[in-house]
Amino acid sequence: MRFSNALSALLLLASLAASAPAGAQYFRDSNYWKTHRREISAGIGISNFLGELGGRNQIGSPFVWDLEMSQTKPTFSLGYRYYVAKSLAVRAAGTYGVLAGHDNLTKEVFRQNRNLSFRSNIIEGQVCFEWHPFQEAPGHLYDLRGVKGMAPSRTGLYVFAGVGGFYFNPMAQIDGAWVELQPLHTEGQGLPNGPEEYALMQLCIPMGIGVRRPLNKTMTIGLELQYTKTFTDYIDDVSGVYYDKTALAENFGLLSAYLSDPSLGAVPGQTATGQQRGYSEHNDGYLFLKAQLHYKLFKYKTSGKKFRTRIRRQKVVF
Repeated sequence: MRFSNALSALLLLASLAASAPAGAQYFRDSNYWKTHRREISAGIGISNFLGELGGRNQIGSPFVWDLEMSQTKPTFSLGYRYYVAKSLAVRAAGTYGVLAGHDNLTKEVFRQNRNLSFRSNIIEGQVCFEWHPFQEAPGHLYDLRGVKGMAPSRTGLYVFAGVGGFYFNPMAQIDGAWVELQPLHTEGQGLPNGPEEYALMQLCIPMGIGVRRPLNKTMTIGLELQYTKTFTDYIDDVSGVYYDKTALAENFGLLSAYLSDPSLGAVPGQTATGQQRGYSEHNDGYLFLKAQLHYKLFKYKTSGKKFRTRIRRQKVVF
């Protein structure tokens, strides 16, 4: 009798599942991600410059080996993400940050004597692909409203890379005022035997890694580290060699000549015409470290108004 009752119950459940496909909407399956494939993100964090004007007590080094933490500045971002597959997403994002560097932060003799400095706002736009090998799992395992327990909350991990463009405008401070450096041609850009003039809009390759942690079904917090490779060495207006200061004064004014060489005079001959001013073998780069909030633009699998209302109100209690 007990076996007969159990068999009847199983047959009843099977028939209900077959006759009510809408009920399967409650349970997560391989297509669950399609209802959560769109997100908007907002981030706040810090930015840092990687270039000639670092600050460590050593000869200038590429990548993060010359990172000067005292020049850390704020950054803000907004983005939109779309999952094209369960673990693959494409995103578009915009970021505003500030980059800065100053030779007076180092005790390395030649760099300190050079005494160059800069500050630049930076605005970046990017399109990146993301791979999510480990994904966070917000909400109940079976997506049942009102059910407690069995609530996955594992941390997600992703990596990303893409292409972008950015705007920068290096400036130096003199007598309390900020002066734009690019129009001053401080390395003789555009003059005979000088380098070409550089543009303030450049291409870049952003790349990095991030982690995510769910707060609830629609909101996720995360931390993201981005390194941006650029194709310019003039974010800080420093790259090549010292140009003849008399020629700079004649063509662009006394301010150009002074800001090309504000050295302290502690190393005789260091800033003579043709001597090394920067290091053109390595382009500049920058870092963003952002805390982010992601919000999923939830979409129900059916467009039926009654079903959406029933799902919102449904509360299952065991």
